[in-house]
Amino acid sequence: MKISHDLASANWTLAGYIPETWRAFIGTDTAVPIMSETQELPARVPASVQQLLLEAGQIPDWNRMMDSRAAEWVENRVWVFTTTLPRSRFAGGGSRRLRCLGLDYSGWICFNGTLAGRFENGFVPHTFDLSAIPLADENTLRIVFDLPPRWLGQFHHTSQIKDWKARFNYTWDWMPRLVQIGVWDQISLDVSDGNELDAMRCALTPDGFTLFGRSTGPVEVLLEDGDRRLVRETVDPARLAAGAAFNGLPVEPWWPHGEGPQKTYRLTCRLPGPAGSVHDEWTRTVGFKSVAWKPCAGAPAAADPWICVVNGRPLFLQGVNWTPIRPNFADLKAADYELRIRAYAELGVNVFRVWGGASLETSTFYDLCDRHGIMVWQEFPFSSSGIDNWPPEDPVVIAQTQPIVRSYISRRQHHASVLLWCGGNELQGSPDGGKVGSGKPTPRDHPLLRMMAAEAAALDPDRRFIHTSASGPRELGIESEFGQGLNWDVHGPWMPETEEYWRKDDALFRSEVGSPGASPISVLEKYYAPLSLLPLDERNPLWRRFWFWIDAPKFQKANGRELRSLEEYVAWSQQLQSESLQRAARSCKGRFPACGGLIIWMGHDCFPCPNNTAILDFDGRPKPAALALGEIFRARK
Repeated sequence: MKISHDLASANWTLAGYIPETWRAFIGTDTAVPIMSETQELPARVPASVQQLLLEAGQIPDWNRMMDSRAAEWVENRVWVFTTTLPRSRFAGGGSRRLRCLGLDYSGWICFNGTLAGRFENGFVPHTFDLSAIPLADENTLRIVFDLPPRWLGQFHHTSQIKDWKARFNYTWDWMPRLVQIGVWDQISLDVSDGNELDAMRCALTPDGFTLFGRSTGPVEVLLEDGDRRLVRETVDPARLAAGAAFNGLPVEPWWPHGEGPQKTYRLTCRLPGPAGSVHDEWTRTVGFKSVAWKPCAGAPAAADPWICVVNGRPLFLQGVNWTPIRPNFADLKAADYELRIRAYAELGVNVFRVWGGASLETSTFYDLCDRHGIMVWQEFPFSSSGIDNWPPEDPVVIAQTQPIVRSYISRRQHHASVLLWCGGNELQGSPDGGKVGSGKPTPRDHPLLRMMAAEAAALDPDRRFIHTSASGPRELGIESEFGQGLNWDVHGPWMPETEEYWRKDDALFRSEVGSPGASPISVLEKYYAPLSLLPLDERNPLWRRFWFWIDAPKFQKANGRELRSLEEYVAWSQQLQSESLQRAARSCKGRFPACGGLIIWMGHDCFPCPNNTAILDFDGRPKPAALALGEIFRARK
């Protein structure tokens, strides 16, 4: 029997140490007495170090003014989460494992003065075997977080990326530096007598599923719709390991938002024990849909198909690019996700593109997408870097990426909401095919992307894999190239374009289109000192750090005078964002089925930016542009 203890219920503390002094915890002689540099604080898991320090008054709120700079010292300490577990927690079997679903980013596990293992990847779960380490009446567990990589931010060399940590934390054009450290998902202690399920996953088909996994005995498989049982069958371990298929089931389809109900079922796998007991159990919520991709009307013969057909019905894909809700995403609650996902559903959104500069989202996110009918385009963790945008070719890096791809798919493929997998964001080279520059998406036969495609085909064959976004002959939708059949899935523009631009547009799909709009006055007043946002130009450090979006000169050009107040700027900026996104949405949706969809860059602010392309503000409320888009998205074509 396996017993799993969620260690969120344990009492934790946090302390910061000078690098390398942590080794005294495993008996290494440091030649000097060891003492934490920061006083030990109450802690919890999951949590980020930054949030715990903020609550203790050790750092200021990084969302205010330029106070994020005052939190950067946190990256230069080793942080230790500590708890003590009684012997009773380990009762029930000789196998004892610590299972960590999300550690950000690298470090060590120490148990009772013994080094249990090292971790160095924020994108995959980690498991540590504690079985051989002697137990005591009180057992000390420490999670030691090493110094994070120095720089992974927006400007970098994609070809040289080899640190498996979310890049957006290091600054992007919509947030300052806040490099999260900590536990971002569940930690559990699994105690087992050896009878258990392992490596379970479920691949969906339009009318069934295939189960994979390892088991120490026959497994009872149940598929239930409330009190109605559709499947009850016992599967032997060999069949489970090879893939136990259940197809042709009398299931109702799961529909995207606005098209029908989001029907789901309960899938349970049980390893029976003696006298009606259960050794182990694995349960997931699943839903069934068929997806086909058809050519756009009038598309070039060689073009990729961009009309999404769900359950036999062609749909216009309309949505937003999903970025993390907060830089310290370890501290998010289910309510934070619910607030935003519900807001998007109310706007008529039916797809999220989970952007490759961040991380795999939590199971809570996918559960809510299942419930609200929002399909998910999930990217693997690669993104453009400005200096070079070409994905790594180093065989070692490709080999290190393979388990990340497998983990993303195996952990999330059972969700009805998953639409497709994608190699990454804006992986590209120069128009002449060179590896430096931008304008032409990286080809499908790139070794890293070829590996991803092979893994997706093997693990989740009923879902589409796209090697990068944008894809096709061109990265950007450039007006001078309209009419040449070069614009398949393209990105841009991120600034307002004219009616003439959109009248000429021939893109088959637009997976990024944006326009900046100011945060509401209520947000600006909450996080910025009075008058601190004036002047609205590069002389002001509050604007200079987001220099992409300094657009006060546009106001002067449009109105023939200087701004009179921040309030006037906010009203003008939000109106400009609304009008420009309305033009884009009306044009793209109006061309359906010649255009398959439009995904707005970006959905929500994860920092209270004075001005940004987000259509939900920092508190998750719709800007005027979101409401304007909602009128178009909710309208039937």
